[in-house]
Amino acid sequence: MALLITDECINCDVCEPECPNDAITMGEAIYEIDPARCTECVGHHDEPQCKVVCPVECIELNPEWKEDEGQLMAKYHRIVAPA
Repeated sequence: MALLITDECINCDVCEPECPNDAITMGEAIYEIDPARCTECVGHHDEPQCKVVCPVECIELNPEWKEDEGQLMAKYHRIVAPA
């Protein structure tokens, strides 16, 4: 699954630079995660780095983007493939 930042986000700016897929950007009110780019850090790290650094624990699984480990790895390969 891709991840989702909830309304509890305090805009502390620590998650955005940690995302190896550039999936996190500032939205209108809080940071947002692009589910098409989020691999939960599969291919890069053992656990999602945004969740590791989030001080308010406002990042959770996005129920609208159900993906298994294989699908996340395939997405990772598409993202890092040379253009």
